[in-house]
Amino acid sequence: MKLTDTFVKRKQGNGKAQKFADGGGLFLYISTKGTKSWRLAYRYLGKHKLLVIGPYPAVSLKEARERREAAKKLLLDNIDPSTAKQEAKAAAAIASKNTFEAVAREWIEKYSADWSESYKSHILHRMEDMIFPAIGKRPIKSISAPELLTALRKIESRGALCVAHLAMRECGRIFRYAIATGRAERDVAHDLRGAIAPMRTVKHFAAVTEAKAIGKLLCTLDATTGEYQMQCALRLAPFVFVRAKELAAAEWAHFDLDAAEWRIPAEIMKMRQPHIVPLSRQALEILRELHEWSGQGRFLFPGRPRKKDKNAPLNSMSLVFALRRLGYSKDEMTFHGFRSMASTVLNEKGYNRDWIERQLAHSERNGVRASYNHAQYLPERRKMMQEWADYLSEVKEKAMKETAAPSTAPA
Repeated sequence: MKLTDTFVKRKQGNGKAQKFADGGGLFLYISTKGTKSWRLAYRYLGKHKLLVIGPYPAVSLKEARERREAAKKLLLDNIDPSTAKQEAKAAAAIASKNTFEAVAREWIEKYSADWSESYKSHILHRMEDMIFPAIGKRPIKSISAPELLTALRKIESRGALCVAHLAMRECGRIFRYAIATGRAERDVAHDLRGAIAPMRTVKHFAAVTEAKAIGKLLCTLDATTGEYQMQCALRLAPFVFVRAKELAAAEWAHFDLDAAEWRIPAEIMKMRQPHIVPLSRQALEILRELHEWSGQGRFLFPGRPRKKDKNAPLNSMSLVFALRRLGYSKDEMTFHGFRSMASTVLNEKGYNRDWIERQLAHSERNGVRASYNHAQYLPERRKMMQEWADYLSEVKEKAMKETAAPSTAPA
């Protein structure tokens, strides 16, 4: 006699194991503790076997019968239902590790040791509040560009363009990590270039030296899209404030990331004197990110192959043109303006003028002295460069909050 819903619901444990058959090998099992579950007895390759279908009431009588029939179909195809269940469970476990959220958190955990707490906090906030709710539970391999765009458009619709571009760039880094670890085949964030409205052109910046103006500039640089090496070069420029040619021609051999130093040889410098650039935590974050991409090559920012040189660095003029594409005219901001910006602000903050001039690598009239002075004031310059980077992070954070804050003006 087949079981009924009423019987299954009312039947209670009695301190002993109980079995109540429903037919076709399916039965209700009540343990000595009174818990109920569905089980299926069957034969496979001449052996008696048992499949635990699931607990009651999570699995109803009707669903238990459906799973019994599904198991019988597997047996007709000479497939062991127990093995199929184990494989499905293993596949589900793998899938749970390959969702966008799982990969993103793994990526953050892997690389955040070299990040500042503020930087890590900002990335987590954007992911947890803006991206994970939309695509976090989806297998990263199956996420399409339109799905990601939908999440980004919600940020864009609030007018938080800087945040939208930052989120898209960070999603791109996560997709590239997934590709490298064999869990995705393409970076769908790259397919969205041009899909988010560009950053608004910044007007009336005779000189970008005021905190609010610098914050907006940094937000724009951080959210820039386009060629990856150009993104990194523009983000790094304010933290090192070297000349465009010196940055464009930077070589990995001249960097010691563990010592947090960039030692530029004399032949690259404008004044043909060696120069040391202390690297802040913020600069190191960008460099370590970039190292994943170009660290196996000679240049930090490899350019397009040329007829005379197939392994050429980025053209320095492209850095200048990049600022124009971001909406800054030559009267508003030049690449050399990063040096002027640092010099103005650091002098206003009362730093020793000699430290600033040495960090700007301004020429020493005595050529012999100059060749030995590149390390002058180095401990003081290290401290100054980190405090400068912290200042940049502070004004950028304020600008991002102002950009992301919902408008309270009446419609």
